[in-house]
Amino acid sequence: MNGNMTDQSVNDQSSERQEESAGSVELDELRRDRDALQDRLLRLAAEFENYRKRVERDRRDVAELAAADAVHDLLPIVDNLERALQAEGSDAKSLRKGVELIHKQMLELLRKRNVTTIDTLGEDFDPNVHEAVAHEESHAHRDGEVMEELQRGYRLGERLLRAAMVKVAKRP
Repeated sequence: MNGNMTDQSVNDQSSERQEESAGSVELDELRRDRDALQDRLLRLAAEFENYRKRVERDRRDVAELAAADAVHDLLPIVDNLERALQAEGSDAKSLRKGVELIHKQMLELLRKRNVTTIDTLGEDFDPNVHEAVAHEESHAHRDGEVMEELQRGYRLGERLLRAAMVKVAKRP
């Protein structure tokens, strides 16, 4: 009976060592998995930061390119304004002709850039595109009708660039 107990005791100890050894192997494996996941997380964080920086740089480059393109189109107009300012002894008629030419160039540039004007006169007041700076009683206009444009409004595509400043009629 003592022999059986000793054998049992040895078996129990051997079994405990095997469990400890198996536990140690599992623990080592879990540590390796944790380290691999942590390394993967750090790599992904670094890749994301690089991506974020690249997107910001690309956005800045696109904005600069668009600005450069617009400024390039404005330069001939600036040149004509400078010529008009340098003209000596010009009379009012030739000065007006020069300003009309520059105005025409500006309108063409805006058209080319998909900029359109906002219709105002005779339209119903729309707070989305009109800014009422005055109201005036009028028998000749409908209530809420735009009766005078004080400053033209513009859109770029469907986007409002500047609301039109208008005078709106009201019934007496």
